[in-house]
Amino acid sequence: MIDAADHADTGNLGFLLAKASQRWNELLAHRFMERGFADVRPSYGSVLLPLFEEDGLRMGQIAARARLSKQTMTTLVRLCERDGLVLRERDSFDARAFRIYLTARARAFWPVADEVLRELDAKVLAAIGERRRNALARALRGVMEL
Repeated sequence: MIDAADHADTGNLGFLLAKASQRWNELLAHRFMERGFADVRPSYGSVLLPLFEEDGLRMGQIAARARLSKQTMTTLVRLCERDGLVLRERDSFDARAFRIYLTARARAFWPVADEVLRELDAKVLAAIGERRRNALARALRGVMEL
């Protein structure tokens, strides 16, 4: 017997992952807006979260940590730079490379992002419980490794 999730329909795992991600990003955007950061797109997390962990990374390092191509990361960094969240500076050890640094605005956003992510994680925990939340996190890490 074939599970309904194996078919190309709205029960398909890929569709469910995409829609869950879309909903998560909608919730992020709404909460960022409520806290005065309406222009911070959820996609900027691919740039900002690695920099929150270690500021001053090279473009390729951020791309690797975010699991994105350098080309995609270049576009995201330009958008973050346009919106006043990061600065690009020449690498003092390699003039061909740039290092990306958080601005004061991004540093002001950091606790907001942390609060919002904790709030959404708590909503997931309340909805599915700790055991299933932990299993979900492990499963998503596994999917990322495919």
